[in-house]
Parts: sequence; C-alpha cells; structure tokens
Amino acid sequence: MEHRVGRSGWAAFVLGVLYALVSAYWAAGGTAGLSTLGGTIEELGRARDPGLIAVVWVTAALKLAVALAGLAVARPGAWRRPLRFVAWTAAVVLVSYGGLLVAGQAIVEAGLLDAAPDADRSAIRWHLYLWDPWFLAWGLLLGVELLASRRPDRERGARP
Repeated sequence: MEHRVGRSGWAAFVLGVLYALVSAYWAAGGTAGLSTLGGTIEELGRARDPGLIAVVWVTAALKLAVALAGLAVARPGAWRRPLRFVAWTAAVVLVSYGGLLVAGQAIVEAGLLDAAPDADRSAIRWHLYLWDPWFLAWGLLLGVELLASRRPDRERGARP
C-alpha cells in the first residue's frame, strides 16, 4: 500500500520551495529583505561577494532538494531508505538549527541576556519572528510527514 503525501508533507514542500526561492532571489542579485539578515552576511550580499553568492546558490539548491525529498519519502522503491535517511537528517538539522536560534534570540529579546553592543536589533527580531521559526516549522512538518509515511510493521517484514 503506497502512502500518499499528507498535508504536512505538502506544507513542508511549500515552505522549502519558498525558502529556496528567497535564497535564489538573493543569489541572483535581489536586495529586498537583505537588511533583515544583518551583519556580515548583509554586507557581503550587498557587495555581491562571489564566495557568499556561491554559498547562497548552493543553499538554494539544498533547500529545494530537501523540499523535494520531503515529497518523495512516501514513495516505494529502492531509493526509499536513503531518501528517508536524508529527510530525517534534514528534519533534525532544521529543527535543531531553528529551535536553538529561536531560543537564543528569544532570550536576548526578553532581556535575559545582552546582545553584543553592535548587534543589529532589527535583524535579531527578523530572525526571531520569521527566518528561524521558518526553519523550525519546516523541520517539524517534515518530521511529521516522515512519521506519517512509515510503513506498517507487516509491510516491513515484521512477524505478528
């Protein structure tokens, strides 16, 4: 019995594609929203630093690949296990990265920890309320889809 991609899988796919499009936009030279990143990344982006631009293109491709893998995890076939491994790894990385950054920025925003004197408070808020929760939500949705698309024990060869 083949599992159909559920709502969580489609939502994870949409979040991943949208994130990939934002990265591709910046890599292609777009500047809208760069100020929300702050710091050195914003400066290098505005200067069109070739190293950063290459990294952003690779990042866009990885985001798209993870988005597509999230749809493919439910499909049967020889590539099912490696795809699920990659998708689980991506889900753990996304949840860990997004969750740790959101927690850290929330601590700074709540005044429990001081930010560096030269910290861009606006960028911190953008990361707290948009960029990093986006990673967290994407990872959680991908994980939910992975759990929902598990094969029943009888299909995995387990004995009753």
